[in-house]
Amino acid sequence: MLHVVPSFSRIGEENAFAVLARAQALAAQGRDIINLGIGQPDMPTPPHVVEAGIKALRDGHHGYTPATGILPLREAISRDILRRHGVEVSPESVMVVPGGKVTMFMAILMFGEPGAEILYPDPGFPIYRSMIEYTGATPVPVPIREENGFAFSAAETLSLITPKTRLLIVNSPANPCGGVSPKSEIDALVKGLADYPDVAVLSDEIYGTMTYDGEVHHSLLTYPEIRDRLIYLDGASKTYAMTGWRLGWSVWPKPLYDNARKLAVNAHSCVNASTQWAGIAALDGTQDCVAEMVAAFDRRRTIVVDGLNALPGISCIVPKGAFYAFPNVSRTGWKAKALASALLDEAGVATIGGPDFGINGEGFIRLSYANSAENIRRALERMKGFLESRTAG
Repeated sequence: MLHVVPSFSRIGEENAFAVLARAQALAAQGRDIINLGIGQPDMPTPPHVVEAGIKALRDGHHGYTPATGILPLREAISRDILRRHGVEVSPESVMVVPGGKVTMFMAILMFGEPGAEILYPDPGFPIYRSMIEYTGATPVPVPIREENGFAFSAAETLSLITPKTRLLIVNSPANPCGGVSPKSEIDALVKGLADYPDVAVLSDEIYGTMTYDGEVHHSLLTYPEIRDRLIYLDGASKTYAMTGWRLGWSVWPKPLYDNARKLAVNAHSCVNASTQWAGIAALDGTQDCVAEMVAAFDRRRTIVVDGLNALPGISCIVPKGAFYAFPNVSRTGWKAKALASALLDEAGVATIGGPDFGINGEGFIRLSYANSAENIRRALERMKGFLESRTAG
């Protein structure tokens, strides 16, 4: 009998991929499935980015690169951070990784161990809790509440810190709720963290370009008082519709950077070369493609929110960022995961049950509006028919 170490029994999953697989299986059977489950832009990668990747291959960029990423890309990332956030970041503090999850993996491995506590948003990206539990650390959920517009509360977050706390994970704009934390809360959080100098911070800002209604994303990089313990997470997947290219990056404080480099050497060696050159084209090229995509998401956001609020038993506050709506379905009489499952199987609409994002997700489902306006309207019609014809199961 094979004996796998017990820690592997604690690894969770991201159920969006399970729902995707189920949706694809139903489609293969001939069903017409509308997928509002997966967090993936439906737009193609911008042509100039694709061409840069092809050119890199034709130019012979076929070999290993440094584990930290090629210098021209790290320099482009530094320029992008200066342009977007007004913060100077040395390329020597930038780490190029194959997707955003790798930065989470590295940071949580560095601080998670039995006896330690790690704070994470709940509802939140499920990999946070999964990796915390894998390390043996205690996951401490920071409630993300509908009444706060799905933004975190600095006071509540700080109240959860104990002498065992090693890492705090912050995500704004947020998955799955679409909340954007206001500057006043971020200011209060940073001020309060002065009392906890040994707590590191992982700031997941992968949706940082996607805000609406005049909301502004405030990066934690702009707070010099925590830069010596801040890990910044970003990447190309959402902003440039490059999910399959697997290109992420992070900024590390100097004491942690070499640890991240060693993890990269041991885990994945490097990010593939052509993707890195494509990343330079994305960051240094026109940003019109980003503005156009966000404008399209904004139009779809209106359609999905108005449509959800017209459905029986469902209410949905207006998300201020990312491309997710997190409607409250508690008045339908359905448990969230049962409703999501029935919507897929019976109505052909893929969504994600809120509990897949944490213990505070019950009563909600997540819809991605990174799908076409036409498909969103069709999905809402199907949901309406389902809710009017089916009692809670």
